[in-house]
Amino acid sequence: MNRWREGKLPDLRKLSELPGIGGLMLAGARPVLAIGLALIVSAFLIMAYGKNPIAAYAALLEGSVGNMASFANTCVRATPLLLGALGVAFAFQAGLLNVGIEGQLYLGAAAATAVGLTPLPVPPFVHLSLAVIAGFIGGALWGLVPAYLRAYRGVSEIVTTLMLNYVGIHLVSYMVHEPALLAEVNTFYPMSPPILPGAHLPILLRGTSLHSGVILSVVLGLVVYFVLRYTPFGFRVRMTGQNPEAARYAGIKVKWQLLLVLLISAGLGGLAGTGEVLGLKLRLFDFFSTGLGYDAIGVALLANANPIGVILSAFFFGALRAGANKMQIAVGIETPIAEVIQALAVLFVIAIGFSEHVRSTRHEKMLETEKSVSQDVATHG
Repeated sequence: MNRWREGKLPDLRKLSELPGIGGLMLAGARPVLAIGLALIVSAFLIMAYGKNPIAAYAALLEGSVGNMASFANTCVRATPLLLGALGVAFAFQAGLLNVGIEGQLYLGAAAATAVGLTPLPVPPFVHLSLAVIAGFIGGALWGLVPAYLRAYRGVSEIVTTLMLNYVGIHLVSYMVHEPALLAEVNTFYPMSPPILPGAHLPILLRGTSLHSGVILSVVLGLVVYFVLRYTPFGFRVRMTGQNPEAARYAGIKVKWQLLLVLLISAGLGGLAGTGEVLGLKLRLFDFFSTGLGYDAIGVALLANANPIGVILSAFFFGALRAGANKMQIAVGIETPIAEVIQALAVLFVIAIGFSEHVRSTRHEKMLETEKSVSQDVATHG
C-alpha cells in the first residue's frame, strides 16, 4: 500500500475506466471527425477526375441504404468486418495487437466447414450451433502458438500472427485441393462440397443474401462491451493492458491473462470466416477472403478499439463497399475510391488521436511545472 501512497503505482480506479454512454458519445466524436475529413479530401480527388462529388456521394448512399436490397448488402459486407474487428479490439484492450485475423478467419472457416459437411443425427439448430462453435475453436487454436509465445516467451504477437496468416491461407488452400478431405471432386475451381442445409445460417430477408450472422455479430459486439466494462474479467483485461506492473502487484496472473485474451481474439477472428461460409458462400472456396482480416484492423482503429464503436465503424466500411458499385455506374468513379476513403478515415483518426496525446502531455507537463514552482515558493517562503 505504501507504493500506492508514494505514487509509484497508479490508482486502480483509473484503470477501470471504459466509457459509458456519455463517454461513448465523446469518444465517438473523433471517428466522426475523421470520416468527415476523409469525405472532404476524397471529394477533391473526385473533382480532380472531373466528376461531381455530391452526385458521387448520393449514388454511394443510394447503393448502400437506398432500399432493402442495398441495406442487406451493406449488412452482409459489414458482418465479417465486425467480427474480425471485435477480435482486434478485444486484444487491444489488453495491450496486444492481433494482426492475424486473416489467417484465423481461414482456419475458423475450415473448421466450421468440416462440421457443416458432416451428417450428424441432431436437429438443424444443434448442427448449426456446433458448426459455429467449431469456427470459434478453429480460430482460437490457430492463435494458440502466438498466444503462448507472447505470454510465456515474450515474443511479439505482431510478428507471429502476421507470419501465420500466410501459413493459414495456404493450409486451407491445400484442404480444398484434391485429394484433401475437404475438397470437392472434379471442380473447375478448388472448393469444398456444399455445406449441409442444417448448418446454414438462416436468411433474414427473402431474395437477398442477408443472413443471421449480422445479428450474431452485433450481439457479440454488445456482449464484448458489457464484459469489458462490467465484469471482473474485463477489469483484469484492461488493467493488464494499461499497466501490467500494477496488474501483477494486484495479484493478476498476467501471463495467463494475455494467453486467454489472444485465444478469445483469435476465436472471434475465426467466427468472421464462419459467417462467410455458413451464411454467404455455403462452401469453403480457395482464397475466399479478399483481405477481410486486414480490413478488420482498420475498422478497429477507426473505432478506437471500442466495441460499440466497432459496430458503427464496421457498418460504415460495409456501406462504402456496398455503395461503391452504384457510384461507379452512376458517376463513373472507380470502386477503389471506397478503399481510399477507408484509408483516409483511419489515417485521420490516428492523426487526431496523436495530436490529442501531444496536447494532453503538454498540459500534464505544465501542471507538473506549476506544482513544482508552488512547492518551491512554499518551501523557500
